[in-house]
Amino acid sequence: MYYLKQSILFFLILCSSAVLAQRKTVYIYEIKSEIGPAAWNLTKKAFQRASEENAAVMLIELNTYGGMVDYADSIRTKIITAPFKTIVFIDNNAASAGALISIACDRIYMAKSANIGAASVVNEKGEVLPEKYQSYMRGRMRATAEAKGRNPIIAEAFVDPDIDIPGVKNKGKVLTLTTAEAIKAGYCNGQADNISAILKAEKLNQYRIINHKESVLDKILGFLISPAISGILIFLIIGGIYFEMQSPGIGFALLVAIVASLLYFAPLYLEGLAEHWEIGLFIFGIALLLVEIFVIPGFGVTGIVGIICIIGGLALSMVLNDWFDFTVTGSEKLTTAVATVLGSMILSVVLSIFFGKSLMSTPAFQRLVLKDEQQSNQGYVSGRQDLGLASKTGYAKTDLRPSGKVVIDDKWYDAVSLDGFIESGSNVLVIRQENYNVFVRKVNT
Repeated sequence: MYYLKQSILFFLILCSSAVLAQRKTVYIYEIKSEIGPAAWNLTKKAFQRASEENAAVMLIELNTYGGMVDYADSIRTKIITAPFKTIVFIDNNAASAGALISIACDRIYMAKSANIGAASVVNEKGEVLPEKYQSYMRGRMRATAEAKGRNPIIAEAFVDPDIDIPGVKNKGKVLTLTTAEAIKAGYCNGQADNISAILKAEKLNQYRIINHKESVLDKILGFLISPAISGILIFLIIGGIYFEMQSPGIGFALLVAIVASLLYFAPLYLEGLAEHWEIGLFIFGIALLLVEIFVIPGFGVTGIVGIICIIGGLALSMVLNDWFDFTVTGSEKLTTAVATVLGSMILSVVLSIFFGKSLMSTPAFQRLVLKDEQQSNQGYVSGRQDLGLASKTGYAKTDLRPSGKVVIDDKWYDAVSLDGFIESGSNVLVIRQENYNVFVRKVNT
C-alpha cells in the first residue's frame, strides 16, 4: 500500500509538471516614455525574451506622446512580424509614433480616458515637416492598418488634416480618437481599466504571466543613449581633446575624453545602434588629427578630413542607417544629429577658452598641481646657462616641426625653429640659447 501511494503521488507530480510545461504564456512589457533608442532597445529585448519563453501572446502597456519616426517604424515592424499574438493596452496616450505602434498590434484595448491619433510628423519644435515626410508617414499608417484589417482611411486621417470622414472627422484637423470613438471606428476592441480586465476579455486568465523586468544594466544603457546625455558626452570628448592639446604630456583631460568616448560609443554598440565602421570612422578622424598636429606642419587637408571624420562618426552613430541609407530615418534626423555634434563641439571649445584658466586656478585643480618652486638661491640649477652658441650657424639634422635636432660645431643640440617648419639639411642661425635648447632661424643660401 505504501509503494502504491508513492507511485500515485509520483504520477501526479509528473502530470502537473507536464501541464505546467504546456501552459501557454502571456509576456507583458511597458512603453511609457518617448519613442526613441531606449524604447526600441526595450522592445528588442522583450521580444527576444518572449520568444525564449515560447510566449503565445505579447501584451504591450503603452503610454506615450510619440517620438522618433524611425524607431517607431522599427518597433512597428517587430510587432507585425512577431510569431505570436500581439495586444496593446493604451492606458492614457498613443499619440503620433504611439499610434503607429498601436495599430500594428492584433488587438487594441484602451482605458476609459485614453486617446489615439495625431500622428503628423513634426520636428523638435513641434512644427509640421514638409509633405514628403507626411506622405511617408501616411503610407506607413495605411499599410499597417491594411495588414491588420483596419480602415486605412482612418489611419491616414491620423496624419493628414485634409482627409474628410463624415461622422468621424471634419477636414482641417488631424484625427484623434477617444476610447468610445475608437471602438465605434473599429480601432479599439474594447475598453479596459487594467491588464487583468484585458486577460479576462481575451480569455487568457489561465495563461502563465511573465512581466518583463529591466536589469540595472539595461536602465544604465537606456540612460546613456538618450539624446541629452549623448550631447553631454560629446561635449566632454571634444573638451577633453581640446584641453589636452593645450597642455604638454598626457594628463587628466585626455582621460576624460577617453572615458566619455567609451560611455558614448559602448552603449550604442551594445544596443546595435553604432556599427563597427562608424566607430572606426571616429577613431580614424582622431588619428588624422593627431598626425596633423604632431607630424605635418601647419593645418591643412589632413586636419580638416580628420575633423569631418570625427563629426561623421559621432553623428552617424546616433542615427539608424544602413551604410548611408536614410530611407526610414529621413535626412532631417541626420541634420539634427550633425547639428547636435557641431553644437556640442563649439560649446566645448568656447567654454574651454573662457573658463579654462579659471578652472586651473580653482583650489580643487591646484591640489593636482606641483606648486613648490626650486629657487636658484637654494642651489637648484636647470642646466648650463650659456654655451656660447648665439650667432653661430649650423644645419638641421632633422625636420624642425618646430622642434628637432640641429648640428652646431659638429655637436647635436635640441632646437626650436622660430620660422615654423624647417626641412632637414637646411642651414640655420642660432638666435638665442636657453639651457640646452637653441632657438634658430633658417638661413637662405
